[in-house]
Amino acid sequence: MAPILEIRRAYKNFGSAEILKDINIAVQPGEFLVLVGPSGCGKSTLLNCIAGLENTTSGAIFIGGQDMKGVSPRDRNIAMVFQSYALYPTMSVAKNITFGMRVRGVDQATKERKLREVAAQLQIEQLLDRRPAQLSGGQRQRVAMGRALVRDPALFLFDEPLSNLDAKLRVEMRSEIKKLHQWLGRSMVYVTHDQIEAMTLASKIAVMKGGVIQQVGTPSQIYNRPANIFVADFMGSPAMNFIPARVYRDGACAKVEIARPGHAPLVLNHPAARDLPDDVIVGLRPEDITEAGFRPGSEVQTVECMIDTVEPAGADTYVISHLGGRQLTARLHSDTKARPGNTLPLAFDLNKISYFQPESGEMLN
Repeated sequence: MAPILEIRRAYKNFGSAEILKDINIAVQPGEFLVLVGPSGCGKSTLLNCIAGLENTTSGAIFIGGQDMKGVSPRDRNIAMVFQSYALYPTMSVAKNITFGMRVRGVDQATKERKLREVAAQLQIEQLLDRRPAQLSGGQRQRVAMGRALVRDPALFLFDEPLSNLDAKLRVEMRSEIKKLHQWLGRSMVYVTHDQIEAMTLASKIAVMKGGVIQQVGTPSQIYNRPANIFVADFMGSPAMNFIPARVYRDGACAKVEIARPGHAPLVLNHPAARDLPDDVIVGLRPEDITEAGFRPGSEVQTVECMIDTVEPAGADTYVISHLGGRQLTARLHSDTKARPGNTLPLAFDLNKISYFQPESGEMLN
């Protein structure tokens, strides 16, 4: 099946500044692609290039198999939802939603039918006669989404649509967008700097840094098999722990040694590390370090750790220790007896360890 969106070797320069570098990505019919990364990484610029609001310096963008070179935004069969809502303040909600159809000369019966369908789907029937100034932030966002929905496009583009909302409303609207995608079954490209939004919404994630795509994959692939330290660090809250270590081999066995100033080194018996270089960075997520006894299994190793800080977080408690000269965060149950200044046996799940090359940051295993 041909992709709805395909980007080939795309570059974008502003003067001498290279904003996008060799972007290659494809979105299949029905996929939900999230472009995620820190501010300034180029994700919104890439979205604007897809929409035709910016031109690429080189490379090609195809929508529905058609090369978009020289094609205006209005002729690209897309609909875009902006961060700022971009509603007309003097128009009612109904007129804001149907404005694009009026411009395209859609007949009155079709306009009314699509308006009713979209208003029901977004639960804004009671708002159709109001002006944008009379709406809450969440209601304005629903109207902006409604205006995109009535276009019935091949591709939906979302530019950080939830960033202006408070935390509770963001969770609600995130669920609405997820349901909307399931209901429509259309391809969507969504820009955010929030890795929680990326993980919960996407069927495919592209992680960006400095105008370069670091990794493309499913949420599970991005989280469990990060391509490098940047991806591993950016995706996850709290972030993955990164600990310098050395690998020693004894036949088929391998030991991963982590320095502990003032104490004997911590030695992890991990045969999977046998083919790794001598120096590595051990990566382990906080949820893979738990209190001893809570994680049974042959690939679990218990380590006595001095607890520096305890951070209650409702259903979980995060404890901070130090290992290999780095801060170590473990995710424990809320009823843990961990206290600052005490030692606590922590269970490391060796099946979940990732290894990274210290200089390049690339994943090794």
